[in-house]
Amino acid sequence: MTPAGRTRTELAKTDGASDPVQQARSARWAVSTIFFLTGAGTANWAVRIPALQEQLGLGTGQLGLALLGVSVGAITSMPLAGRLVARHGSRPVTRAAAIAFALALALPALATSVAALVLALVLLGLANGMLDVAMNAQAASVQQRYDQPIMSRIHALYSFGGLVGAAIGGRLASFGVGPALHLSAVALVLATFGFAAGAAMLPASADAAPEQSPTARLTRRLVALGLVAFCVLFGEGAMANWSAVYLRDVVDAGPGLAAAGFAAFSLMMAMGRAVGDALTTRFGPERLARAGGALAAFGAALAIVVPHPWTVIVGFAAIGAGLSSVFPLVLAAASRTPHVVPGAAIAVVSMCGYSGLLAGPPLIGAVASALTIRGGLAIVAASSLVVALLAGTLRLVPLRRAIDGGTTRPTNEVITYAETGRLA
Repeated sequence: MTPAGRTRTELAKTDGASDPVQQARSARWAVSTIFFLTGAGTANWAVRIPALQEQLGLGTGQLGLALLGVSVGAITSMPLAGRLVARHGSRPVTRAAAIAFALALALPALATSVAALVLALVLLGLANGMLDVAMNAQAASVQQRYDQPIMSRIHALYSFGGLVGAAIGGRLASFGVGPALHLSAVALVLATFGFAAGAAMLPASADAAPEQSPTARLTRRLVALGLVAFCVLFGEGAMANWSAVYLRDVVDAGPGLAAAGFAAFSLMMAMGRAVGDALTTRFGPERLARAGGALAAFGAALAIVVPHPWTVIVGFAAIGAGLSSVFPLVLAAASRTPHVVPGAAIAVVSMCGYSGLLAGPPLIGAVASALTIRGGLAIVAASSLVVALLAGTLRLVPLRRAIDGGTTRPTNEVITYAETGRLA
């Protein structure tokens, strides 16, 4: 029986918890901490990309190809992560991957050649892909213990981490701190706090399913969710990898102001996700995704048409607000796919999303080399419009699940806390 079908008493017996309500609350904050740390680490790396580009003398095309290593590593590790989560549970995989990600974060700044940079970025991608699947599987398990949606708020902590990381990274860059010292210090902090947070997560028995197939069956709905994830992460990856470079090269912004572009994106991403659960309840996932895709497309167009530092920053903020809630909605929908282990379904959708990251850096870099970097940003506008067009794939469907006594009810029906033993 899946975790979604277990009663409060069964959860307490299986997980060894005398108070499953408190356990769920502790696990929620633990996995939220992991999301925050991951966002902070990613942002610190993102704002130092221009410095590393200059340090190694890379052109825009070379930089795009080097950044491809992150996506290649992530795509490679995600299927393995899904299998490991299905067999061993998300907690041990998340804990190990968080430490590996922290340590790998320092490697790109130590590279002395293009080849060494590519290798470092592949290793960073391997750790990041493993962590992405595992922490989202843990978040999905925590969500199953709540009647109200919380996935978007958990993802908001990733964006708040990005905001904090961009602010710290931009400040250190403006002070002239070298990337190697900066990212090594960040790696030490992330590894320490990531290991500590892992202790409070739901135990492996919460979502391990070694008796079930660890491979997700590709249904039409799962493929459609993957397409939406592809377009969303294409836009997010473009902001992470190219926002600072765009501000520096197009509008001649200094290092501190260049970092403000990603900070604005992260701020609006965080704010959008903070209210995303309430907006989903009010408007539904389909309407929210359609409006978000349109807003992100407008933001990209604004940054292209009006190349002034503050209009570009406003445009990047609109991209963050528009895309903010879509990916959490996709992952939550994937985790409820019938007859598929949540970790395996999340791995499939995440792999599709990271395919967007895989395509994004080299494609934007190639367009920037052939035309201009403004032409590369136009691809972000197009992918955002695709999100709006595919928003119907997030429409609620009457999936069914087991509850007490072996009966079934639609997932979109309100079920009380007394019936499920979950938090309101």
